[in-house]
Amino acid sequence: MSDAPATHQVDVPLLQVEGVTVRRNRQDVIKDINLKIYSGEFVGVVGPNGAGKSTLIQAILGLLKCQSGTILVSGKPPMSKEVFGKIGWVSQAASHLPKNVRLTVRELVSLGLFNNTNWFGLGGSNATRIDEALRMVGIEHLESRDVNQLSGGERQRAVIARALVSGADFLVLDEPLVGMDRVSRTSLLKLLDDFCHDQKKTIFMISHDIAAMRQTAHRMIYLEETIRFDGPPTKFPSLEELALLRGIEDVHGGHHYDHAAEHCGGGDHSKPNIYDLLKEAE
Repeated sequence: MSDAPATHQVDVPLLQVEGVTVRRNRQDVIKDINLKIYSGEFVGVVGPNGAGKSTLIQAILGLLKCQSGTILVSGKPPMSKEVFGKIGWVSQAASHLPKNVRLTVRELVSLGLFNNTNWFGLGGSNATRIDEALRMVGIEHLESRDVNQLSGGERQRAVIARALVSGADFLVLDEPLVGMDRVSRTSLLKLLDDFCHDQKKTIFMISHDIAAMRQTAHRMIYLEETIRFDGPPTKFPSLEELALLRGIEDVHGGHHYDHAAEHCGGGDHSKPNIYDLLKEAE
């Protein structure tokens, strides 16, 4: 699923981040971020907790002020009227609604239209857009169901439809795989991959699931305060290389795995591969 588009439609980046630093409580959370994303790319961002991933998203959306640097979406600042409605944001909390909130799937999706309409009713063209968004994520048969009756995967599709209904071509997702089972994760990742290849959507997705990103994304970014890796999934750092990127030294002098094997009664002293461990964890 991770084959990147052969060529970019145009040579102008959809997202351009240059020299961006964001500070909170007088401390740099992210610094000197330089990044270009082109139309049709699926970019997966990984990194440890507290690495600045959500801060980067909020800066891209224009929700946080940058201490230095510039962010442009289609050549315009994120909060400019030209960009309004072009970015579909799916936050970590987007699919978590209070149980006392009663909304059908269709009503939830329609909320995405209030970026560019009013609260006095939806016209025929807007109804068609809702139909199309539901169809794109494959849940048109659930449009009348209460959102609280959906599975985790179905609910995530509903909030993605809400992001799509405004006509957004740039989808920004913050940990959309959290709480989903294996089948739902695979189904959602296939949907996002189809968006890139068939709909020419651009995906910028934060996830802790490195294995999923390696199999799906066209490009991976490892973020820890600044960008420490940016390249194809096939070149993503190994466990040892990640440790070096983070400045972590092997305090066991290379004997850590030997001791572990002895205590477990195993005779194989080879070091486990991070990707094998991740697959086992699933």
